[in-house]
Amino acid sequence: MRKLLVISVTVVPAMATTALAQRGGGYHGWGPRVGLNVNPDQVHFGAHIDLGNLSDRLRLQPNFGVGLGDDVTVGEINFEVNYRFRGRWDVWTPYLGGGLGVLFYDHDNGRRHYDNSDTEFGATFLGGIEKGLASGDRFFLEAKLGLVDTPDLKFLIGWTFWR
Repeated sequence: MRKLLVISVTVVPAMATTALAQRGGGYHGWGPRVGLNVNPDQVHFGAHIDLGNLSDRLRLQPNFGVGLGDDVTVGEINFEVNYRFRGRWDVWTPYLGGGLGVLFYDHDNGRRHYDNSDTEFGATFLGGIEKGLASGDRFFLEAKLGLVDTPDLKFLIGWTFWR
């Protein structure tokens, strides 16, 4: 399973980048995201980048973040793809997606002089709702379900600033 995740984290981004280049994709905006993680119970801070659409409604949106609390710090880099159910941006639109990522765990069990860190590959399934604004910016609410070596559940709120 670990080998499959390693291959996926390297091959899938390369394939997606090629598809974006063919569709004229690229940087379309960025934004902050904040929320709560469940197991470990944490406050989460992060940011994302909108790299454009792989198809009409399939968007590539990698992100990174840090979770703090519950005697562990979790840093993560995620490569995610979202499918929007509507093509219009000016209405609330649900979306589903998923992704693969690399997570860095730093455990604090009162023994700071020992190496209590781990690196894991993870997978998530996500769903949310977003709305495009007149300025071109977007606002979203999102929930993520951890499938492999990630926090069990994550609730996020975010904003994308259109370039």
